[in-house]
Amino acid sequence: MKYIVVIGDGMADLPIKELNGLTPLQSAETPNMDLIASKGVSGMLKTVPDDLTPGSDVANLSIMGYNPKKYYTGRGPLEAPSVGVKLDEGDVAFRCNFITEDNGILADFNAGHISTVEASELIETLNQKFYHYGKFYLGTSYRHLFVLKDEKSASLNSTPPHDVVGENIEVNLLKPAHDKNAVLLNKIMEESKDILIKHPVNEKRITEGNLPANMIWLWGQGVKPSMPSFSGKYGLKGATVTGVDLVKGLGIYMGLNNIHVPGATGYLDTDYCGKAKYALEALETHDIVFIHVEAPDEAGHSGDLKEKIMAIERIDNRILGKILDEVPGYDEYCVAILPDHPTPISLKTHTHDPVPYSMCSTSNSCDGVTKYDEFSVRKGVMGIKPGYEFIKSLINYSNHK
Repeated sequence: MKYIVVIGDGMADLPIKELNGLTPLQSAETPNMDLIASKGVSGMLKTVPDDLTPGSDVANLSIMGYNPKKYYTGRGPLEAPSVGVKLDEGDVAFRCNFITEDNGILADFNAGHISTVEASELIETLNQKFYHYGKFYLGTSYRHLFVLKDEKSASLNSTPPHDVVGENIEVNLLKPAHDKNAVLLNKIMEESKDILIKHPVNEKRITEGNLPANMIWLWGQGVKPSMPSFSGKYGLKGATVTGVDLVKGLGIYMGLNNIHVPGATGYLDTDYCGKAKYALEALETHDIVFIHVEAPDEAGHSGDLKEKIMAIERIDNRILGKILDEVPGYDEYCVAILPDHPTPISLKTHTHDPVPYSMCSTSNSCDGVTKYDEFSVRKGVMGIKPGYEFIKSLINYSNHK
């Protein structure tokens, strides 16, 4: 049995007035998603428990078959292995965003999607300035890492920058404000402004009309997690196809192979066709491949309805279309489509709402659902399940004769 799981990050949404009360999934042309629903079974997944922050970290951990209440320790440590960072005892990894600050307001959580080349120069400068406190590690675009050797800092309260765009920075800094680690890290964030705004990279960005990466934002901290291997837990050899360090890191901790796709950017311009091509090649030597696409989430955070619909249609046409053409070459296969969490256009951030999923396989078992979207799948036989039961459901369904 071969499995392909396609995850459209943040793909689920709420009804939108401009779409006459439809969601982007309902409005988009998605014949391949609908085909999966028609030929298979559908349901809803509660990927994020109500007492955890609704992020891609918790949600993807859940989808990949791990109870986040048992294994989740923070976003930073999940991204660490994908940028070559081996966390030691007592290390705390923080996600480090380059952001745009404007008169005390968090104006943009991704600094105008600064390039990785530009970011590398800024990271080098930050390490020269703050080396005696901790170390910054280069990731991709605006997404980077900071490691502090003080385990107590893992208990600080931090805020994802994409949740507070347009808000006052000072009230959203690390807490409790009197904690010595919070004081230190908030000071680093504050001092980063003076360093970054004078940097040639930002001077050039401003001249060219781009948003400057004039501040860092530290959040999502935690210690190295401990989890069983995916193969040991489910008896399947797996791989990931993604342009995002978080999902790469999750895969590394789980013992999955990350398949490098040259054009996978973790943004709207990612190479959808390349992801499908490399995933199908990986399927020849693996039992299960997770294809993660960040684009719908980025569009959701930007409040860009047109781009979100376009991203959904590209997933359908360029990824699922290719996969559904090719997988019948295997005697037994199962294909699934789902988001990790909703990122509603109207909210520009994540929610805890359950997400829709559909899966079809050579078992030919179907439940009468003919459309893939947030509402149609509620009629499916799978009902609502905790996200971490998804892999078991996938295996049980595909082996049902």
